[in-house]
Amino acid sequence: MNDSPSAPRLLDTIHGPADVKALPVASLPQLAQEIRDELIAVTAKNGGHIGPNLGVVELTIALHRVFSTPEDQFVFDVAHQGYVHKLLTGRGGDFFKKLRQTDGASGFLYRAESPQDSWGAGHAGTALSAALGMATARDLRGSSEHVVALCGDAAFTCGITLEALNNVVSSTKRLIVILNDNEWSIAKNVGAISTYLNRLSTSPTYNKLHHDIEGFFKSFPAGEEMNRVYTKWKRETKDFFVESSLFEKFGLRYLGPVDGHNLDALQKNLEFAKQADVPVLIHVLTKKGKGLEAALAHPEKFHGLGSFDPVTGESKASAPGTPPNLQDVFGHALVRFAKANPKVLGITGAMPSGTGLIHLAKEVPKQFFDVGIAEEHAVLFAAGLATKGFRPVCAIYSTFLQRAYDQVIHDVALQNLPVTFCMDRAGLSPADGPTHHGLFDISYLRCVPGVTIMQPKDEDELVDMLHTSLQLPGPGFIRYPRGAGTGVKIKEQPVAIPVGHAEVLREGSNIVIWALGPMIADALALAERLEREEHVSVGVVNARFVKPLDRTLLLSQATLVPLIVTMEDHVLSGGFGSAVLEALQDAECPTAVERIGWPDKFIEHGSSNAILRAANGLAPDEIHRRVLARWRNLSAEPAHAGA
Repeated sequence: MNDSPSAPRLLDTIHGPADVKALPVASLPQLAQEIRDELIAVTAKNGGHIGPNLGVVELTIALHRVFSTPEDQFVFDVAHQGYVHKLLTGRGGDFFKKLRQTDGASGFLYRAESPQDSWGAGHAGTALSAALGMATARDLRGSSEHVVALCGDAAFTCGITLEALNNVVSSTKRLIVILNDNEWSIAKNVGAISTYLNRLSTSPTYNKLHHDIEGFFKSFPAGEEMNRVYTKWKRETKDFFVESSLFEKFGLRYLGPVDGHNLDALQKNLEFAKQADVPVLIHVLTKKGKGLEAALAHPEKFHGLGSFDPVTGESKASAPGTPPNLQDVFGHALVRFAKANPKVLGITGAMPSGTGLIHLAKEVPKQFFDVGIAEEHAVLFAAGLATKGFRPVCAIYSTFLQRAYDQVIHDVALQNLPVTFCMDRAGLSPADGPTHHGLFDISYLRCVPGVTIMQPKDEDELVDMLHTSLQLPGPGFIRYPRGAGTGVKIKEQPVAIPVGHAEVLREGSNIVIWALGPMIADALALAERLEREEHVSVGVVNARFVKPLDRTLLLSQATLVPLIVTMEDHVLSGGFGSAVLEALQDAECPTAVERIGWPDKFIEHGSSNAILRAANGLAPDEIHRRVLARWRNLSAEPAHAGA
């Protein structure tokens, strides 16, 4: 047995891109394997986007071998496949081991984290437009750096990517686009673009003909010029010799498909693109989850998940008795309603599992639609369906619905169409950070005329709200947080909630707390503590509706108590507390209001909701201190409303 200490990992010697370039070619497979081992070990503990990152190991190594960051810029679409880039740019060790945790690496690329991250993102489809802007800026200022956009195949289902593609040749002559084709976004890619890419990647005839014709022209003296003439002529004569790729029709030089796990082939194509005097697209074929059998077998599950067993790939089991996730409560309820009414339809943008619509897809597939990563289309599609008497339900994360804001206003609300929006991840998505927190939806929806905005206190009320929304004459929005419910039993038959009516959970004569969703449990605990420790009588109201607000109940209470407290899992600016303040001002009611919610800033990622709440003044003790201080100040005044 060899008792000598084991040799240090190559990965531990990588402190920046220069170290990657210095490695001999023969060492690169070892580096790739060590990176995969590190990815699996860290994400097994912390969760994360393991599948996408396992698929781009060789591609990222090749990029850092050919280009020189941060002078050259890589723009990753979504940026959830940037873990390998982090490891190769000085962010390994303990910092990476705390990936997605407090004081650790972000799960996405983030400009504030490193100068190596030229572009931050968390939503799909942004890379090509951003990279084109960077390349054009480079041309305008006369510098020479390279700009590389790394786009997954699913990014090309986003309208904004096609808009950028249409503008490439009119904006720059030097841009490199990597099409990372693994046939998956989160779920299996859908639509004509996916079918086209699959046909292109499996057609050796297309690539051989282009290669042979170019070789023929280049064999002559002045062959490079002849080939340029041929390329221009071929484009203008509508592919006389051989059909161009879609990308060549947009003016990009197409290379590929290239084996995305062959370092030599990757480097050669990248070197060619680096020297090209026209925009180039390299079509790279990768395997999402390469290196982890469970991820290869279940790519949708391993796109992004919580902690798991690195050997079996099994997700860590929830504690016994843990209530079901709200997304599944919603999904099962929608199945019930869809079976009872064939006009009830479910729509998702490539998130059947994450939204809970996977249950509808399995049980009532004819009433389920996955439109790919195309939220704007999803909302417009739903609006069109609604004009024909259907009751579409768009299940879209709160943060992703931001992308379809114009469609919500112009196409749904303005026409008063009965589309229901179920906004999962309303509130924090702690490990994912600011691109995924759903902290803005009340503000961006509350100003839209004619909409109904709801938030349930538990699973049973979520089902009732879905039932209620499916009967509304216009658009309805239901927001609910990520994770498990409260464990309450769901009634056999849902009931319609009177629109705009709040629910009094606890009476009080000194303070009344109006709370939404998950903050209701905090409100009840706060009320009990204030009464127990300070002998202050505190009422609690489950607001249920942000719009229309229950003004009748609010104003009746405001005439009896000196302090109203609002509690919401949302930013304070324009949020639920603002709605309460506006209602009181409109009624010329002077009752004091203390608003509890998230501050006016982007909230970082962190290990848990509790840690992030504590860091932002929302821990239970801090809320107690604020409310008690406000109450004492009001009590010390010679006179106040309701006294």
